[in-house]
Amino acid sequence: MKKEWNMMSGRSAFKLSTLTLFTVLFCTEFVRSAFLFSFLPNFAVNQSGHTVALVGLAVSLHYAADTLIKAIAGYLLDRFSLRWLLPATFVLMLTGLAAVFFSPHVWWLVAGSVMLGMGASPIWLICMEKIRMTERAAQMGAIYTVWLACMGLGPVTINLTFDYGFEPAFRLMLALLAVGCIASFAINRATPLHLLNVSFADQAAGLRKKLVQLKWLLPGMILQMTAAGLLLPIMPGFAADHLGLSQPQYSLMLMLGGAGAMLFLVPMGKLADRWGHKQMLVAGFVSLTAILVLLAVSMPPPALTMLLAFMLGLSYSAVLPAWNAVLSYLVPDDQKGTGWGVLSGIEGLGIMIGPVIGGWVASQYTNAAAISISAALLAILALFYLILPQNKLVSACGTSQHKKEYSHEPDRGS
Repeated sequence: MKKEWNMMSGRSAFKLSTLTLFTVLFCTEFVRSAFLFSFLPNFAVNQSGHTVALVGLAVSLHYAADTLIKAIAGYLLDRFSLRWLLPATFVLMLTGLAAVFFSPHVWWLVAGSVMLGMGASPIWLICMEKIRMTERAAQMGAIYTVWLACMGLGPVTINLTFDYGFEPAFRLMLALLAVGCIASFAINRATPLHLLNVSFADQAAGLRKKLVQLKWLLPGMILQMTAAGLLLPIMPGFAADHLGLSQPQYSLMLMLGGAGAMLFLVPMGKLADRWGHKQMLVAGFVSLTAILVLLAVSMPPPALTMLLAFMLGLSYSAVLPAWNAVLSYLVPDDQKGTGWGVLSGIEGLGIMIGPVIGGWVASQYTNAAAISISAALLAILALFYLILPQNKLVSACGTSQHKKEYSHEPDRGS
């Protein structure tokens, strides 16, 4: 009886810890997506009179800071208490947000974006580290569901406040960061973090090893994040100027895109397991390319735009599970923190350069031109994965791991 009570108490404690962690993740990613996708482009251009190119630079440096912190996360977590490190990151984000909103100087806008990137960076790795191997698929799905919900809810909610000016949006983001900061005090190290035992030198050695393993995946990792980064600084302007959408319509477009991704994330993941990761990646990138081309070269009516936004989210749901499945085979169980940190850092290179290119192209030419370049990169990716041999995409080691994991499951045909 006592043993059963202890087991129940352990499960309850784990669920409470997970709920607290998801609360922190929600507050962080809600504010980050709201800031990058909506608040920063609108506030910088319409309120402060800055250029789209400057917005692109600020977004790129935000992700540069995020990538840098991920690369040294093990070093930081080894030397600072998690109980105080997480609240400190929220204080940094709060400071960055205040710098963007209150300072008239252009470089404070950039510095504030950097501080937000530095503060938000460790949360994702800590979430990955808290995953129990016996429930990896379910917990990974939960983490991505929270993240996708934030990606949609953040910009949509902030857009709805713009009718009353930028101050209500700022106060809402400030309040959520305060909630996240308070919740972060409850996160402890009851579940050990593998990151803690990995020195910075070991991470550097792991990086060299991973780069050798990733030689066939590096082009795709960087290009697909560059294609996504191109869209970050120009989406609000593209929706208003090219598509002729109002703020409420733009909010609806984002909601439908997020709904398309969330509704089909699990079914597409199952389909990728049965059909093949390579095939799903090709299909997803072809679909994304076609939809972006349609949006760039035409001016569809609002109803068709909403349908295309939903299809864009659906196409993304085809790419995300397949891509993360491929990457998961490269992450050793004994160094998950280092592995995910290295992979996130490499992908961060694309998201760092994409917004700079997108902002510059939009300033020199048009927002539609930036959309077209993003579509061209996605088309190159579709062709790349089409001609890439299966054994280069998923190594023999990864295939063996996949078979081993599924050998413990009951026969689906029985």
